[in-house]
Amino acid sequence: MRSISTALICAGLSALFGGQALAADPPAEHDSFSILFENDWFYDTDRDYTNGVEFAYTTAPDDTPEALTDFAHDLPLMNDAGTVRASYELGQDIFTPANTQLANPPTTQRPYAGFLYLGLGLLTKSEDRLDQMEIQLGTIGPASLAQNSQFFVHSILGDRKPAGWHYQLRDEPALEVTYERAWKIIPPQSVLGLFFDAEPHLGGAIGNVYDYANGGAMARLGFNLPDDFGPLRMEPALPGSGFFEPTGSFSAYVFAGIDARAIARNIFLDGNSFEASRHVHKYPFDGDLQLGAAIAGDAWRLSFTHVFRTKEYRGQPSSDQFGAANLTFLL
Repeated sequence: MRSISTALICAGLSALFGGQALAADPPAEHDSFSILFENDWFYDTDRDYTNGVEFAYTTAPDDTPEALTDFAHDLPLMNDAGTVRASYELGQDIFTPANTQLANPPTTQRPYAGFLYLGLGLLTKSEDRLDQMEIQLGTIGPASLAQNSQFFVHSILGDRKPAGWHYQLRDEPALEVTYERAWKIIPPQSVLGLFFDAEPHLGGAIGNVYDYANGGAMARLGFNLPDDFGPLRMEPALPGSGFFEPTGSFSAYVFAGIDARAIARNIFLDGNSFEASRHVHKYPFDGDLQLGAAIAGDAWRLSFTHVFRTKEYRGQPSSDQFGAANLTFLL
């Protein structure tokens, strides 16, 4: 009789607190596929960082090639004991000046530029820590197809096509390595019937696209918080994860985060590395504030993030804001 009562009490507590109040067997881990769309159209602007699109496939630990698992465990800064996932990415970023109707934009405004890349990421995860290292190979300039992409989108929306793409950055091969570490410094805690967690992060990037060091934190509040590190974003940004593991049949949460960066190089502001091109005088420090919400089911997660970005260069009319929509499916 006592064992039956105990089981009933445990089941009741688990239902009451969305399944996170009590320890349970770890859920099966899945491959995932993410679609990420970032654009300032959400806030009726069309300048600076104006569009980003990324498709990412992330393996479950059991599906990660053994060679990549061993390599991740041997890498400096990566967790040598955590589970390992691999991510394969295709992405494109687009940048424009503030005045896109001039055939010859002012040299005081950010130059037109595009970045098309393939990425390979390695992720090591323990119960309270996520390390992510990624290498991106791609191209800056006309070969990035940024002009074609923007013209296509503007034709669908019925907007005028930007007139100054002749002055975009020139073709240049791109190599970039990024690293981020996030900690669950406060694992999910019960707060007034909901759950709260917080995770600081540190990271950096090196290559001919960006050179920077960054740090910040993010907090979430909701119910049935998925086992992840927040929604996916495109660099430079707060770290997120292209995977999640559900802790209930339905989850919902709000989140807020900050990221501060010390920047030595930003090719989209400094101009081409090996030849003369348009450029502006960048600020050595910038940062993001992000606010958003996410919902998730058994096999999907949908999030929207409102990003506020500080001014990045001298003469910039105002700080930026853009939206990031991320949809992830478990496979």
